[in-house]
Amino acid sequence: MCDDNGNHEHGGANCTCGGGTGIENVHIDVHRHRHVTPVATVLSTELAVQGMTCSHCVSSVTQELSRLTGVTNVDVDLVAGGVSRVIVDSDGVLDAQQVAAAIDEAGYELVDAQR
Repeated sequence: MCDDNGNHEHGGANCTCGGGTGIENVHIDVHRHRHVTPVATVLSTELAVQGMTCSHCVSSVTQELSRLTGVTNVDVDLVAGGVSRVIVDSDGVLDAQQVAAAIDEAGYELVDAQR
């Protein structure tokens, strides 16, 4: 059994590492090992959104995009009256139609980033 740090747990006197030789009190933990926890992959999608002018606009876009399945974070770089950069982090690939619908629902336009 291992603790949260990957250390072999032993019960002091119940430890069998000394092989019953009576040296249980001089125990050196040779069972230490590391547990590898899988790291979730985060995908970042960059969007260009036209028409936002204020923090309320940012809030509306953030709220609509956050409702999409898999979205973990939305970050907006507001360019008032211009094309704002929106970064959407997710744990999987986002459906382009759902993203466009969310932007539309918020009242703004998804545009080509080259514009």
